[in-house]
Amino acid sequence: MREHTATLAPPRALWVPFMLGRPFGVPNDAAFQRKVLLAALRLLEQDSGPVLEDFPEDAPAGKLTPPPESLVCPVSFPKMKTEGTLAERLLDEVAQLQAWHAVAARHRSRTTLGVTGLQLADVANYLSAWLGANPPPPYRSDLSPGEALKHACDELKAFYYEAKSVQPGTHSSESLQNWFWSETAGGVALREIRSAAAKSAEPSIKAVAMQSLIPRAVEGLVLQR
Repeated sequence: MREHTATLAPPRALWVPFMLGRPFGVPNDAAFQRKVLLAALRLLEQDSGPVLEDFPEDAPAGKLTPPPESLVCPVSFPKMKTEGTLAERLLDEVAQLQAWHAVAARHRSRTTLGVTGLQLADVANYLSAWLGANPPPPYRSDLSPGEALKHACDELKAFYYEAKSVQPGTHSSESLQNWFWSETAGGVALREIRSAAAKSAEPSIKAVAMQSLIPRAVEGLVLQR
């Protein structure tokens, strides 16, 4: 994250505008990955530091992963619902995406989910509780309230991104990010949770809300409500 890097002030740093967890862009694009690596190495030519430069390009707009062969759409995915409470819409949306995520997990033979130790339905229930008047306690005794919230939010986003990435169409890191934050109840929910967490008297929750729940690149996106 650029803000964290600026605060830490390492001798050389290259900020890239790609999806979190993809510092070289997209898989299987050696030419673009080489371009990113060379841009980082050229920072060593600077006479002194700290140096923080921005990489000027987004990742290629090609598909993030090869499409599954003979993909049959397991469910339809309508536009974000407007009926019901936000918590209800979040839980309904997660339920609809479960089939897509199962396709993604089979296709890749792996998933990035698991950091919370919870089933995805329990992650969604925990986060939906944040949309009420009384925020829930941490779901694990070894986590601070802020850590529990951050892990759950990260897990929800990963679930959405993985599920969407195997739906028919061309997907880039930017399109997935814009889809999540602008067109899903999940994105709206995390915005609302960040607003609530920012008012918390618990230092770990407030720190997470201010620093890492919403990427800087999507702060200006207009949400469909």
